[in-house]
This record gives sequence, structure tokens and C-alpha cells, in this order.
Amino acid sequence: MHPTNPELVYVAAFGHVWGPNNERGIYRSKDGGKNWQRILFRDDSTGAADLVMDPSNPNVLYAGFWQAHRKPWMLVSGGKGSGMFKSTDGGDTWTDITKNSGLPSGLWGNIGMTVSGANPRRVFALIEAEQGGVYRSDDAGATWTRVNDERKLRQRAWYYSKIYADPKNADVVYASNVNFQVSKDGGKTWSNLNPPHGDSHDLWIAPDDPARMIEGDDGGAAVSVDTGKTWSAQDFATAQFYHVTTTNHFPYQICGAQQDNSTLCGPSRARGGITMDMWKDAGGGESGFIAALPDKPDIVFAGSYGGLLTRKDMRTGLERDVNPWPLNPMGHDAKDAKFRMQWTFPIFVSPHDVKTIYVGSSVLFKTTNEGESYTAISPDLSRNDPRTLGASGGPITKDQTGVETYGTGLRRE
Repeated sequence: MHPTNPELVYVAAFGHVWGPNNERGIYRSKDGGKNWQRILFRDDSTGAADLVMDPSNPNVLYAGFWQAHRKPWMLVSGGKGSGMFKSTDGGDTWTDITKNSGLPSGLWGNIGMTVSGANPRRVFALIEAEQGGVYRSDDAGATWTRVNDERKLRQRAWYYSKIYADPKNADVVYASNVNFQVSKDGGKTWSNLNPPHGDSHDLWIAPDDPARMIEGDDGGAAVSVDTGKTWSAQDFATAQFYHVTTTNHFPYQICGAQQDNSTLCGPSRARGGITMDMWKDAGGGESGFIAALPDKPDIVFAGSYGGLLTRKDMRTGLERDVNPWPLNPMGHDAKDAKFRMQWTFPIFVSPHDVKTIYVGSSVLFKTTNEGESYTAISPDLSRNDPRTLGASGGPITKDQTGVETYGTGLRRE
């Protein structure tokens, strides 16, 4: 939004991710959002990933464009459409600055940008490219220098790639990634700040007091009033459960896996009400199905990505891995795995025989001894199409985290 004219609003629109569409680009409204005009369009495969305004001059805008689309088996991040643009007249006209001196050549992917409030000629860009990293301009985008090339700032570039300048100190800049990070020397070196949760995605800094900030991550929001030295707790009710199941206890227990957090089992009812300390970690991880044995409901099997499967005795807390195939696929193409496990691979106890547990992958596994050994009882049930079993990212960042393995054959309905 324009800082003094609330009727003047800009939007960076990425468009939908599944294919070409014309909704992409930079839009402007001069009547508080009632009517919109598209003022910058790249092509139908490239959307606007970031849009920042010079804090000292709202007519100066910088935009990052990102060519990307989703396939069921990969995230394609990068193409000839990606690049950076600048306007000095409030968006009426734009200049392509992608090829300005010092910027990387070749394909670009995702781009994050920020302008220093302390020195508006200092602009930072976090660029996904073969020679990507943190780039800094000290002449308002005319020329650039790569000041940092560490992978920790651009891993999973499609998922993060956001950068934020301190409003009062031109040398202080923050970046979102798996860890929330800060540089105090103009982007050259970076160290971790430690909000209560990882997977940082957003930051707001008070323009009149940079010690006061709100960081947004996969655990929620955390507030700091001392420049990130300490943070408020994330103890509000924002848990997102992927799946839930119930046990044969009386009263029955409810078990589920929380997004980017632990699994939990807790009572469906309790005398005096249910409190947080009644909920216990059930093993496994954030994405997995949970199955409790019908005849021994304190024995819980819980899954997670990477093919992790655990058996936990909720009475004693004893837990062990009982993976059907003990190989973490991180870093590998799907075709490299003998058995391919989905992010949420199915786990279920036979309704006919409580000693039989089935686990789904590209084949169906069966165990009759609570995970001490397994037998593959089916052939490959997937299409096993080589075209879909490569890297889960590209053409710049392969993004081989193991969470988007394709050709897995089975899912639980």
C-alpha cells in the first residue's frame, strides 16, 4: 500500500501453479481495491513473486518475477521469464534490470527483494540461480555484487527466498529459510536467530522500532521486542492435523499427526476437562498415519516422510524404528529407491487379524510380528513411469527432500 494514500494499492499476483494462465503479473488499484489494472505482465508462465516499495519514495518499486509451475511429481522452478524489474513512476512504466552489471547469467528461479529504509539506494535480492545467492546493490539497482553464496540461504528456494532489510540500519538484513537468519554486515555473513519453530516464511519489522518484529513460520507467529534475542511462545491453538484416528481405549483416545510438529494422542474426554499435558507424542512424524492395535491400544504405529515408521508403547514411552525398508531417500531421485514411500504412506491393521499390519509403498508390505520383519506381498503397484521418477525439483534446485517421492502406488482412502 502507498504509505500516505490508502486508495493506492499494488498486488504481486503469481497466478495458479498448474499451468499457463493470464492472471499473472503486477496489478494496481487507485480506488481502494474496487477496480484493478494490470501494469506489468511477463508471460502466461511467469508470475510475480515479490514486490517492494522504496520506503523513502513510494513511486519507486522493484518486482521479482518467477517462472514456475507444478507437476504432480516435481516443482519446476526457473525459466527465461524469471527476472527483476524497476519502476520510478508508481508502476506506469518498468525497466528490466535482470541483466544489469553483477547479476547472475543463465536461468533464474525464485526471487526475493528488499530496500533498506536507512539507505534507499541499498537494495538486496535473494536469487535462485546456478550462481545465485544474496546480491546487493548500492546504487538503486544499477549495479550489483554477490555478497553471499551459501546454500543455507537458498535451499528449497521455491519454498522460501524472502529477504527483509532493517528500516534503521543499512547493514542489517534478515532472510527466511529452514532457519530464520540475520546479517549485520550488509549481507556478507549470516547467523541463525532462534524463534520457537523452524521453516521461516515471513517477517514484519516495526518501521519506527526495528527491535520489534513478528516472524511467521510453520509453527505460527512469534513476537520479539529485542531484535530476535528472545521470542514469545507459540502456545496458541494453531495445530493443523493431517489425519486423525481413534483407539479402543475407554474413553477412546484421539491420535493424529500435526503439520511440521509431532504426532499426538490424547483423551476424547476427561474428568474436569482436557488439558494439554494429557496429550502425548505418539512417535512417527508430522505427515504420517497412525494405527493403534485394536487389542493392545497402547501400542501405536506412526509413520512419517522418508519411509519412517515407529512402534511406541504409550504406557512406557519406549519407541523404536520399524521401517519396512531402512533407507532415507533424501537426496535421491525416486528411481533410485527400491521401494518408494509416499509423504503420507498408509498404515492399517487388518480387521480380520489383529496381528497383521499392512504398510503401503510402491508395493504392499505385511508384518505379523509388530514390525520386526516384513514381507512384500505385491508387485510394484505404481505406473513406474521413468518420466515421473526423476528429481522432484529443477531445473536449478533439485529439491530432493524425499517428501515428494512419486510412483508410490498406494494411498489410504
